[in-house]
Amino acid sequence: QVQLVESGGGLVQAGGSLRLSCTASGLTFSRYTMGWFRQAPGKQRAFVTTLNLSGITNYADSVKGRFTISRDNAKNTVYLQMNSLKPDDTAVYYCAAKLGDSGSIYPETYRYWGRGTQVTVSS
Repeated sequence: QVQLVESGGGLVQAGGSLRLSCTASGLTFSRYTMGWFRQAPGKQRAFVTTLNLSGITNYADSVKGRFTISRDNAKNTVYLQMNSLKPDDTAVYYCAAKLGDSGSIYPETYRYWGRGTQVTVSS
């Protein structure tokens, strides 16, 4: 079965950095557009970034210039480098997979999801 497993979350001070990883199994990774979403307490799941098969990225305005998505198809892994973290970035971060080359900001369009990793940014 398909599994997406996130790692790399943790507690960091404001201004710090974290690198999240998401490793996929049970699917042909190179055929999937990958995305990161996040959910803060009491809020809906929100788009963070996506990277399609053509290498085109899209970022939420709130993370532009601070976060970078990348992927390594040989390792079936997508990464999220997060720099200049802010307390507002505190959330559970989820990776998601969407078949095909079309990036999307809508979580309902992604077929597979990881269980999430907690990121907490202290002020």
